[in-house]
Amino acid sequence: MIKLLLVEDDLDLAGNVMDYLELEDIVCDHASNGVAALQFLEENRYQVVVLDINLPRLDGLQVCAQAREQGNDTPIIMLTARDQLQDKITGFEQGADDYLVKPFAMEELVMRVKALAKRRSAQNKQLAVSGLVMDLSGKSVSYNGAFLHCSPTGFKLLEQLMRASPNPIDRDELVELVWGEESPDSNSLKVHMHKLRKALSSASVPLEINFKTQVGFSLSPVQES
Repeated sequence: MIKLLLVEDDLDLAGNVMDYLELEDIVCDHASNGVAALQFLEENRYQVVVLDINLPRLDGLQVCAQAREQGNDTPIIMLTARDQLQDKITGFEQGADDYLVKPFAMEELVMRVKALAKRRSAQNKQLAVSGLVMDLSGKSVSYNGAFLHCSPTGFKLLEQLMRASPNPIDRDELVELVWGEESPDSNSLKVHMHKLRKALSSASVPLEINFKTQVGFSLSPVQES
């Protein structure tokens, strides 16, 4: 099942889209303005965002840009009545992944949603979890202005944990994302996880890496005892 955020101020259109997506086993939250959209994105995790450009309070381009600045890597489909190339370029520059011009066929929207739901956005330039910031372009990790030392493999592991956080990621999936087809030896993952835990603890990051059998690894807030 796909969980989606629809940001659309035309309530009739929003209702029609939500009814149709429900038939496709796609669950929707709905925001009717840009400020509400950012709040939804802060409080929930979605697989796709369908975002209208012309919104009250904060337009779709601003929502998209702010979401990316905050480290949100959810794929975003921009909805607009504008079919000019420059408008599309502007949308992509602000962090959009796809563009759909109104009026659109519901079948095409579903097709695009399902395609994007399988991945995270490549438009995002940084990830942020509880003050821990990963600069994907500069390949650096920091907390409160202090940089954490991560090996290239440790960086890749932390990236996947941050992308999934607070949800767990399956061990086999994590290994495949980091090492690809070249499976590491039995101790390699354990060693790198130990180093990551030590780096987080040394920098007083309020996050911990946990592992549960048949569930996987998760990066979540430190539980107070």
